[in-house]
Amino acid sequence: MAVTKQSFGQNQFGEDVELFTLTNANGLIVRIMSHGGTIVSLEAPARDGAMADIVLGHDTAEEYVQATPYFGTIAGRFANRIKDGKFTLDGECYQLALNNGTNSLHGGERGFDKVVWGAEIIEGSNTIKMAYLSTDGEENYPGNLSLVMAYTLTEANELVINYTAETDKATPVNVTNHSYFNLAGHDAGYHGAQLMMINADHFTPTDETAIPTGELKAVKGTAFDFTSPVPIGDSINDEDDQLKFAGGFDHNFCLNKAAENELSLAARAKDPASGRVMEVFTTEPGIQFYAGNFLDETLKGKNGCMYKYRSGFCLETQHYPDSPNQPQFPDTILRPGGKFESQTIYTFSTED
Repeated sequence: MAVTKQSFGQNQFGEDVELFTLTNANGLIVRIMSHGGTIVSLEAPARDGAMADIVLGHDTAEEYVQATPYFGTIAGRFANRIKDGKFTLDGECYQLALNNGTNSLHGGERGFDKVVWGAEIIEGSNTIKMAYLSTDGEENYPGNLSLVMAYTLTEANELVINYTAETDKATPVNVTNHSYFNLAGHDAGYHGAQLMMINADHFTPTDETAIPTGELKAVKGTAFDFTSPVPIGDSINDEDDQLKFAGGFDHNFCLNKAAENELSLAARAKDPASGRVMEVFTTEPGIQFYAGNFLDETLKGKNGCMYKYRSGFCLETQHYPDSPNQPQFPDTILRPGGKFESQTIYTFSTED
């Protein structure tokens, strides 16, 4: 196991960015930059040993600009959407930036995805630790939020992400990694033949602006039933209002849990052609399955690749969207004296 560090140039704001490379004995290689805590690349073997980079992204830090669709980044202070960019907490109303139509998305104009995190290699481990202090009033969120995140690559081909946070004032917290995966390779095009399983009997339907209606709807008998592995493309174009609203899958699934905060299997994806398999485990109550419906071949990625429509999918472990406005959803409010703790593990393997 080894971790190396190098300069990765500057971001769009002229700030210096570092790139960390984690490698294990099985040949798995993960590169993460300090800008946005971003997974820039992840090289994994196929069943025949052929390596491929399976996450979408860019070649330089400078290319991760405002319009980049959160490739590999950490989203927060509140990942996903907040209706009308508003929430009320302890009697005070907060207005956030409206950066997604009428809603606030992934922390606002300059969320955690567009800041440089303090980063260090943890000696004697295959871990990098990143820290960021989001000050009171940043993006109009209350409280000084201190967030620490650790990426660890294990010899069991696990990429482990641990998050911890503390605050000096009550504030919503919901953070996730926003990697776009394509198990055939980042430049392989449409992912519709890849198999998806999501360990959820319910999902949260949305209105036309992607805000949950508050209902927990059973997936059985719908296009959203991934309780057994099915090709992503099988039902993505079904005549379903939910699919029409989002242009395909872009929904929160309510994970089946035996207990709150249980680390359990959330999703499993497989590329039948290469045999690559990815499993996602999390302590979070939900996962957003997004099928890359807004990729349109106008965005240049790594090695000059123009990322095509639905050429990457996201599995964003999270609390439910708009939770500060929907008290029936799992609570996202962190208060002084409390600690936010979350873990997500991506495991990589192959099979016939």
